[in-house]
Amino acid sequence: MKKIFAKILGGLIIIIFVLQFNVMVYADEITDLQNQQASNKEKLQDAENQKEQVTQEKSETLKQVEAIESEIADYESQINELDTKISDLNNQITEAENKINQKQEDYDKQQELLEKRLVATYEAGETSFLDVLLSSKSLTDLISNYYMISEVAEADMNLMESIENEKKEIEEAKITLEQSKQELDSSKTEKESKSVQLQSAKEEKNAYVAQLSSEEQDLQQQIDELEEANKSIDAEIKQKQEEIQKLLQQQRPSSGGSSSGSSSSGSGSSGGSSNGSSSTGGGAVSSSGFIYPVPSAYSRITTYMYYSSGQYHGAVDFGSSGINGQPVYAVADGIVVTAKALNYSYGNYIIIAHDNGLYTLYAHGQQGSIRVSEYQRVTQGQQIMNVGSTGNSTGPHLHFEVRTSPGLYDNRVNPVKYLP
Repeated sequence: MKKIFAKILGGLIIIIFVLQFNVMVYADEITDLQNQQASNKEKLQDAENQKEQVTQEKSETLKQVEAIESEIADYESQINELDTKISDLNNQITEAENKINQKQEDYDKQQELLEKRLVATYEAGETSFLDVLLSSKSLTDLISNYYMISEVAEADMNLMESIENEKKEIEEAKITLEQSKQELDSSKTEKESKSVQLQSAKEEKNAYVAQLSSEEQDLQQQIDELEEANKSIDAEIKQKQEEIQKLLQQQRPSSGGSSSGSSSSGSGSSGGSSNGSSSTGGGAVSSSGFIYPVPSAYSRITTYMYYSSGQYHGAVDFGSSGINGQPVYAVADGIVVTAKALNYSYGNYIIIAHDNGLYTLYAHGQQGSIRVSEYQRVTQGQQIMNVGSTGNSTGPHLHFEVRTSPGLYDNRVNPVKYLP
C-alpha cells in the first residue's frame, strides 16, 4: 500500500514539476510576445511619425510649387502688361514722328511763302503803304486800297504767327517723342528684368517639382499642360469676345426651332432636349438655370475643386463607373465659343458662352464625338459630344468648368454652386 502511495505521490510531483516548467515556458513566451508587441508598437509609431513627416514634406513642397506658380503667373502678367505698354509706346512714337514730319512739311511751306513775300517786298523798293494810299484817285479807290493794305498786313502777321506756332508744335512733339523713347527703353529694360526673374522662378519650380513623388509629378504635369493650354484658349476667347457678345445680344430663337447650325439630331439620339426645356438626360434644372452635363445616373462628382493632394483643380469631374461614351449635354442655352480636339491637356473640349453671362467648359470628350462647331447656337440638353478620356486623362470622365465673364482661365468658379 505504501509503495502504491509513494508511486502516486511521485507521479504527482513529476506532473506538478512539468506543469510548473510549462508555466514558466509560457510565461517567458508571453513576455517575449509582450516585448515584441511593444517593439512593434514602437516601430509602428516610428512609421507613423515618418509617414506624417513625409506627408508634411510633400505638402510643403507642393505649397512651394504653388507659391512659385503664383509668382510665375504674376511675372507673366507683368510681362504681358509691359508688352502692351511697349506696343502703345511704339504706336505713340510712330504717331509723334508722323506728326513731326507733317508739321515740318507745313513749316517748310510757310517758311518758303514768307521768304517769297520778303523777296517781293524787297523788289518793290521803297513803295510804302502810305504811297499806295496817296496814289488813290478817288474815295472809293482809297477805301479799296486801305482794305487791301490791311488784308496784306494781316496775312503777313498770320503767316509769321503760323510759322511760329508750327515751330513750337514741332519742338513740343520732339520733346514728347524723346520722352516716349526714354519710357520705351525703360519698359524694355524692365521687361528684360522680369523675363530673367520669370526664368529664375521657372527653374526654381522645376527643382521643387523634381522632389515630388511620381504621382505628384504626373499631377503637376497635368496642371502645367492645362495652364499652357488655357493661355492659348484665353487669347482665342479674347479674339472672339466681340463677335460672341453680338451673337448673345441677338434675339433668342423661338421655342419652335434653333438658329443656324443647331442640329436637332444632335440631341435626339441622347434623350436631350433641343427646345430649351429641361432635359431628361441632364435631370432637374438648378436655380442658376443649369442641368447636369451628363445623364442623371452618372451625375456623381468624383473630383471637386481641389485634388486629394491639395492642388487646385478649378473644376469638377464626373467619373462614375460606366460613364465612358455617355452623352455630354449643354447645361444651358448659349453660343459655342470653341470646339477643338487636342492630343494633350483638355483633349476634345468645348466652351459655351451662355445667355446668363456664364461660360462652361467640357473636356476629355471621346475621340471624334464633337457634334457642334464654333459660333453655333446650342440649347439646354442638346448633346455636344460623348464622355471619353482624350488628352491628359487617367480614365474616362468629364472635366467640367464654370467661368464668369469674360470666360478666361482666371475666371473659374466652383461649378457645384450652379448645378442642381
